[in-house]
Amino acid sequence: MIQEYQLRVLPEIAANEQRLKAYLSTEKGLNPAEINATRILKRSIDARQRTIFINLKVRVYLNEIPCDDAFPMVDYPSVEGKPQVIVVGAGPGGLFAALRLIELGFRPIVVERGKNVRDRKLDLAAISREHLVNSESNYSFGEGGAGAYSDGKLYTRSKKRGNTDKILQVFCQFGASSSILIDAHPHIGTDKLPRVIENMRNKIIACGGEVHFETRMDALIIENEEVKGIETHTGQTFHGPVILATGHSARDVYRWLATNGVALEAKGIAVGVRLEHPAELIDQIQYHRKEGRGNYLPAAEYSFVAQVEGRGVYSFCMCPGGFVVPAASGPEQVVVNGMSPSNRGSRWSNSGMVVEIQPEDLGAKTLQLPGEDFTNDLPVLQMLRFQEALERQCWLQGGRTQVAPAQRMEDFTRRKLSIDLPESSYSPGLIASPLHFWMPEFISKRLSQGFQQFGRSSRGFLTNQATMIGVETRTSAPVRIVRHRDTLQHLTIKGLFPCGEGAGYAGGIVSAGVDGERCAEAVSCYLNQ
Repeated sequence: MIQEYQLRVLPEIAANEQRLKAYLSTEKGLNPAEINATRILKRSIDARQRTIFINLKVRVYLNEIPCDDAFPMVDYPSVEGKPQVIVVGAGPGGLFAALRLIELGFRPIVVERGKNVRDRKLDLAAISREHLVNSESNYSFGEGGAGAYSDGKLYTRSKKRGNTDKILQVFCQFGASSSILIDAHPHIGTDKLPRVIENMRNKIIACGGEVHFETRMDALIIENEEVKGIETHTGQTFHGPVILATGHSARDVYRWLATNGVALEAKGIAVGVRLEHPAELIDQIQYHRKEGRGNYLPAAEYSFVAQVEGRGVYSFCMCPGGFVVPAASGPEQVVVNGMSPSNRGSRWSNSGMVVEIQPEDLGAKTLQLPGEDFTNDLPVLQMLRFQEALERQCWLQGGRTQVAPAQRMEDFTRRKLSIDLPESSYSPGLIASPLHFWMPEFISKRLSQGFQQFGRSSRGFLTNQATMIGVETRTSAPVRIVRHRDTLQHLTIKGLFPCGEGAGYAGGIVSAGVDGERCAEAVSCYLNQ
């Protein structure tokens, strides 16, 4: 017999199967001799009170042997000789689009401007050690996309557009831990995700698809208002309908589309800093106890949101037990992001702390930066130009290297320059800088007020032990590539399927994967008409 129970137990019980069996025996009246096995189906932490509980959904096998049915496996057939579809970009949107195309009987040709996920490591190391940014291989460009080496968090609130469970199951099929099917906030880890991505690529090739690295799309081939393929900087051309999954940092792609009459629209973004605390302090605050996480709890997470003068101020991409990393994708930029290894075991915890900006805000004087004038830009690209201008200003403040300007959190709210800075995980180094002075007032004023609200609601959070590191600008795409709501095809050009985060229709690994699958299905309908 198989029984399922919803349990609310202490962390030490949830962490040990024998103690869990004893709890089931005592609280549910089960005979311990009949419990052959237990399987946790869902797990979340309730840390709202001083006594912390783990919520579990548990399947109990009574006098039965569990079968290996953790998740369904997807069958990927050979697609040799099948109609081909061009997938531009090998991030989560592109990879899941390619795999879904194989399921549907189409041959994906994946074109990626960056290097494979292993070779990217050398270029990432050069950013930290030598302050050299390879504009084609960095934290944004390369196999796996921006998520491959910036955490691998798999939590999304987007449930309406597709099957998020399948995305997690496919990750498990290619080597991720099955714990991601259980946890409320699943996470693979930046140390383990590259192997999973390699396995996905190898499957695409084994089924008859192609993957071309270090091959940048330079133009779409458009004939009679229909996309027929792409041209690349290597001189190769690839023919077929195009799933465009280039990510939110492919600014050259946006400029080409805008110049060549492909319909875009401006959209809001969020801009701010990376805020880094000692992980031990965040554990103490979130778990309401001096010992912090103890032996049975993970590094603590947090989430903050406030409204300040009509705009949202919120935490973004929180990385418990993680690192702050240099995420520039071109020259004269300093951009920061966060990541966590699978064990979330570093001495620091960080998150983006950002302020919402809408396109209409760019007319305000408070958003202007020294020496920058956005009035001559195409209106749809003004938000992109603002991102670039702020990143360049940060590069200048850091001394024209990947050293990042930084300020203690409480000093920022008091508008004081920090005399010194705490030790940080950001390996290129920090320089004390008055962020309150040179960041646009629209951002700095709202961040300051947001921090003060968060400090009142979470005692100890607003502290000079925390460091603000500038700047966080790549929270989402600054434009949306307009597509039809139902067919996912571009509104005015047939054969073009804008996909994922770079197209403005997703926000993270899982939602980009969902959108990639939906785009593959839309291409299938298009080709089968």
